[in-house]
Amino acid sequence: MKKESFSMNRTVRKNSLLFLAGSGLYPLLEVLWRGYSHASMALAGGVCLLLINAVCCEKMKRRSLPARCAIGSLIITVVEFLFGLLVNRVLHLHVWDYSALPLNIMGQICLPFSLIWFVLTIPASALCKLCCRLSAFPKETKSASAITDP
Repeated sequence: MKKESFSMNRTVRKNSLLFLAGSGLYPLLEVLWRGYSHASMALAGGVCLLLINAVCCEKMKRRSLPARCAIGSLIITVVEFLFGLLVNRVLHLHVWDYSALPLNIMGQICLPFSLIWFVLTIPASALCKLCCRLSAFPKETKSASAITDP
């Protein structure tokens, strides 16, 4: 297997694993928190974990933990706002409504949940690192490359 192909396959594996992990855990957390979820939250969770990995774990990996958590909170809040506009306002599915909570914007996002996302960025980042390590397998060995390279 050529090095470029292996690298691309690793990226595809990593991003697929990140998306699947986020799309499974985000709705699970929502079910544990409020007793139900919606399929759109699986898509939002996958997008969130991909973005958290790309920004917080890769681009900002040398920044302080509070800085990475602030950006992670912003990422999740923006994704939730965009999904809320589509799912709740455009499609009228009424998946969630934060109107009764303080400092909300259009009932789609609110400060209390943004603070929760701040803290949740810590385990999300750890999950990103785990997914990245898992995506590195199988590692290319000298014997395998000698067999596959012409």
